[in-house]
Amino acid sequence: GGDFGAAVRRCVGVAKCRTATAAGPAVMCPSFRATGEEEHSTRGRARLLHEMLAGEVVTDGWRSTEVRDALDLCLSCKGCRSDCPVGVDMATYKAEFLHHHYAGRRRPAAHHSMGRLPRWLRWAARTRTAPVVNALTAVGPLAALGKRLGGIAPERAIPRLATRTFTGWWRRRKPAGGTGDLVVLWPDTFTEHLSPAVGRAAVRVLEAAGLRVALPPTLLPRGGTIGDGATGGGGTRAVTALLAARRARVCCGLTYISTGQLDRARTVLRRTLDLMEPVLRAGVPVVVLEPSCAAALRTDLPELLSDDPRAARLSSAVLTFAEVLERHAPHWSPPAVGRPVAGQTHCHQHAVLGDAPDRRLRDAAGLTGDLSGGCCGLAGNFGFEKGHFEVSRACAEEQLLPSVRQAPEGAVILADGFSCRTQLEQLAGVRGRHLAEVLAEALGEGGAAK
Repeated sequence: GGDFGAAVRRCVGVAKCRTATAAGPAVMCPSFRATGEEEHSTRGRARLLHEMLAGEVVTDGWRSTEVRDALDLCLSCKGCRSDCPVGVDMATYKAEFLHHHYAGRRRPAAHHSMGRLPRWLRWAARTRTAPVVNALTAVGPLAALGKRLGGIAPERAIPRLATRTFTGWWRRRKPAGGTGDLVVLWPDTFTEHLSPAVGRAAVRVLEAAGLRVALPPTLLPRGGTIGDGATGGGGTRAVTALLAARRARVCCGLTYISTGQLDRARTVLRRTLDLMEPVLRAGVPVVVLEPSCAAALRTDLPELLSDDPRAARLSSAVLTFAEVLERHAPHWSPPAVGRPVAGQTHCHQHAVLGDAPDRRLRDAAGLTGDLSGGCCGLAGNFGFEKGHFEVSRACAEEQLLPSVRQAPEGAVILADGFSCRTQLEQLAGVRGRHLAEVLAEALGEGGAAK
């Protein structure tokens, strides 16, 4: 929604992105540290984009293969958004470039297989074919064929789909009778279809804290808002809208954004705003468990839909798991876990969301120690794309994997992001856990601390 040229010109060549080693919680720039090449630094990419817009050195504009190749190894970690002194946001620039570069052209297979992941996973859930998909991807030759067709790195294992989605579990559960604040829990694609245990754990902890938990609406009205009877004849219109309504799901649009499918992302986000309108009118906070999805709603949503005031309202309503407990259950004490922790702060948490509430929640639960900085290297679709495996692994070897290997005995390995947990599982054989899972496990049968 802004001036792309002005954004690119923010880079003044300070070269903080060219640090050879990551320091403390910093993230920028993992691809430069993995390759040591200027073109794969934030500064190098910004310079190429500037030359592309100038049209003198890079003369083929948005069709430039040189710019495309330089952006190819950008992990979209958003580390530069917070670590760069002038706030260069290369992840956003990459999405904009890919949007123009592939306009009217054939896209890479990975943009279809992973960029449209929410659509494929919803189809598997709707047709109840997740067990079939899991069985097929467990057969070596079939998995290899699927990866080749989908533009997926052959070194990668395809994650297993949940045979029961998070919302499927939700519909069958017995509602709790809390009296605290109402919060809406966002069923992101990863929690819904790949890690429903994280959603179940979050519900248990939020309800133990006294909060009332609801999920977003799933009925999308046509020609009116369901239940809107503010003017004469409103009751009739409400009934008409209800009868014409169709089922839909909220989505942050992350996978479409990261692959530069911005028109599709805007369509998905507008539909999401339509669904969330009753929640926004009521001023209910929205809890998002997946950091990358929370970051997309906080930053990408208002940037892509700057013409829709609802976008800013949803952006400001988004809270992380730790934030909602701190703000809406301030007198609740988490269970005493009393264990050391290791792992990594999610790069989008570092760059966009902030992790101070998480640190305070860990301290209150007796989870001692600091998480490492850097990026896990999987970064959503990046580490799964063909040709990215070695860089992805090099990024993980910088901080994440050493921190896990050096973890004290009995340490909890924390990884709030699905990508981070997948990277740990596939490269180290270690199970990473969301903070909600750790706290839920420490609760007694009745929801009290052990």
